[in-house]
Amino acid sequence: MPIVPVNGAQVFVDDTAAPSDRPDAPTVVFGHGLLMSGRMFAAQVGRLRHRYRCVTVDWRGQGRSPAADHGYDMDTLTEDAVAVIERLDAGAVHYVGLSMGGFVGMRLAARHPTLLRSLVLLNTSAGPEDPTRVGRYRLLARIYGVTGVRPLRSQVEPILFGKAYLADPATKRQRDEWVAQVGAVRRSGMKKAIHGVTDRNPIVDELGRITAPTLVVAGADDIATPVPLAETIAASIGGAHLEVVAECGHTSTLERPDVIGELIESFIDKH
Repeated sequence: MPIVPVNGAQVFVDDTAAPSDRPDAPTVVFGHGLLMSGRMFAAQVGRLRHRYRCVTVDWRGQGRSPAADHGYDMDTLTEDAVAVIERLDAGAVHYVGLSMGGFVGMRLAARHPTLLRSLVLLNTSAGPEDPTRVGRYRLLARIYGVTGVRPLRSQVEPILFGKAYLADPATKRQRDEWVAQVGAVRRSGMKKAIHGVTDRNPIVDELGRITAPTLVVAGADDIATPVPLAETIAASIGGAHLEVVAECGHTSTLERPDVIGELIESFIDKH
């Protein structure tokens, strides 16, 4: 498809289509985290695409989606996701969301239960942004609007990535690619996306309405969404299962791609 009109905006959708030998294969939809894109799931899509139809969505103003004039709040992004899923004409899907993608996933599952077969929540939170960090994040957003991400790299990377990943020289090339991808995005849209995250409303009170089988995954070294936030989500969704991944920060799909891929595949295979 790759650019899809939704709710007054345009979003980039990368669709592998169903495997040729499995035309009725279930669909897995991936929602990325802030400052990222659907490309953060490349390893997991590569693992699953031979058995599932895999679809990644770039939220408005991020990745390969053009900036929109408005609509960066989590409720609007949820309706964007609904529109994409319905456009796929694939029935109920498995949904995998990391951080910001998880904010959307919880709303999808609570408000549109018939659209989901299962829910995987990676490195995310059901509450509002930590009030002790909101001021700093807003300041970084203002500076980013002027300078771009490169001068802020040393401050942003420890939030997005765990200490083991950052200490490994072999990851620098991947992090350089991430900087280049963020640098290619229109800053006005990304700033609005950042504020959509920092100013988001909590979803805790709706978690009890989620009936989809749910896997919650946390990184042991995640400082953006620490393990206790994942524990709250798992305790609030009936039957949810929690996994904590060692030596892993916030961007788990890049930091521990094989571990996360195995967790996702094993879980959706059951559902």
